[in-house]
Amino acid sequence: MAKERKEKKEKKSSKAEKVEKVEKVDKKIDAGNESDMDVDAPARIVDISPIASPLAADKLTKKLLKTVKKAAKAKHVKRGVKEVVKGLRKGEKGLVLIAGDISPIDVITHVPVLCEENDVPYIFLPSKEDLGTAGSTKRPTSCVMVVLGGKKKDMDGAKDYKELYDECYAKVKELDEAIVY
Repeated sequence: MAKERKEKKEKKSSKAEKVEKVEKVDKKIDAGNESDMDVDAPARIVDISPIASPLAADKLTKKLLKTVKKAAKAKHVKRGVKEVVKGLRKGEKGLVLIAGDISPIDVITHVPVLCEENDVPYIFLPSKEDLGTAGSTKRPTSCVMVVLGGKKKDMDGAKDYKELYDECYAKVKELDEAIVY
């Protein structure tokens, strides 16, 4: 009986130590001191693929995720490669957001090409987890297409996020045009 209690206390203390270690790493990352991080600390840096261009800056990423969240509430999003490709092939217009940390990258390499052929602006975001969360799914999502008005062009649901969508659309279109291929 005493041995079991002792083991439970040790487990609790080891969990507390792990939590403290993660918090220290988070504080160091926030402070920008990545050079003196512990070697065995969990990695928080995301691997962005080499084709992820244009990549959204932090401020634009937040706006885009907010737009996706509001559009998902109104059911005006297409989630996943299959749905996005289907929408692009049908000629739907919107804004395509692609996760930059997809592995293997072959899964999404054709999406930017389709976007360019159909004159639909696209942008890469750093994290597939954030994109999935914003799109109201529990799983990470590789790409999302925000279609203003949805399938039936229901503009009543779109009025909540239309202004934010227009602002993001303009910025992404500007970034898309600035890149020379």
